[in-house]
Amino acid sequence: MSDTMKKAGHSRYRVARRLLIFWTVFIGLGAVAGAAMMLIDPSGRIMGMDAMLPYFQVLPFADVLFQDLFFSGMALLIVNGLTNLTAAVLLLKNKPLGVTLGGLFGVTLMLWICIQFYMFPPNFMSTIYFIFGLAQAATGYAARVFAGQEAFSVREADYPHVGENPRELVVYFSRLGYGKKLAYEAADRTGAEIYEIRATERTEGTLGFWWCGRFAMHRWDMPIEPISIDLEKYDKVTICAPIWDFSLAAPVRAFCRQAAGRIKKADYILVHHTGGVYENAAREMDGLLGIRHTGLVSVRNRVGKFRVVRSDGPAGV
Repeated sequence: MSDTMKKAGHSRYRVARRLLIFWTVFIGLGAVAGAAMMLIDPSGRIMGMDAMLPYFQVLPFADVLFQDLFFSGMALLIVNGLTNLTAAVLLLKNKPLGVTLGGLFGVTLMLWICIQFYMFPPNFMSTIYFIFGLAQAATGYAARVFAGQEAFSVREADYPHVGENPRELVVYFSRLGYGKKLAYEAADRTGAEIYEIRATERTEGTLGFWWCGRFAMHRWDMPIEPISIDLEKYDKVTICAPIWDFSLAAPVRAFCRQAAGRIKKADYILVHHTGGVYENAAREMDGLLGIRHTGLVSVRNRVGKFRVVRSDGPAGV
């Protein structure tokens, strides 16, 4: 589990996995029950489902496959029943494949319902099951993302050269550990000392994500712990900053405002989810610090997979 999740004391992946188990069991059992009714009575008369048969005639090969409900029942059993129950079993065993299949079968359900939209007049059942499929797919995606985030970790012991050069400093803020990794890599290359910006607001977990989004949307500073290091003694400071809502992360903004006039020379490392460079964030830090940066690295990160978008000057990674 990542450092952030350890601090937060809970697992968002575990919550998403449980929700995905619910969706796969609910959809799977519902499909099995519906398929059973069709297979027990292919004519559909007992359950009053024979009124559906005329609508199937718009489909290809209707004269062969859809003269009764047998083929539809088998298709429902295979496409939405057994598949979802298989995913549920894998999820209960905590297999990664269960997460992938659980989300994928949500998409399958939506495609199945799209066929119903084509066949049947507008109706509540088709609409609600499309929403169920969307919720299942979204839960599967969230579970994959949360699993990747919680599996990501940074071992400080892997960077033995940090602190060997007392004339340089790397400053970072990191919510999920990605910025911390880049900061430690930079400090290990140069031997720089390292300093973490700590927010006094909640930043961990899902609630922390949305709370950070509030600060990002308004471009506010986020309150941080007082700077406990003498910035003026360093010849160069490298600031590793996340991008929030296409702009500088709020705790780093607060740090730069408090550090104004105390940093002689600075490089920036920006970490984000998109393919942008975010020179606007670099310009904002320049303005707050009252200097002109000497190096800029922009790094795209997607659940622990990094790609350098741009690298200028000595901050290059």
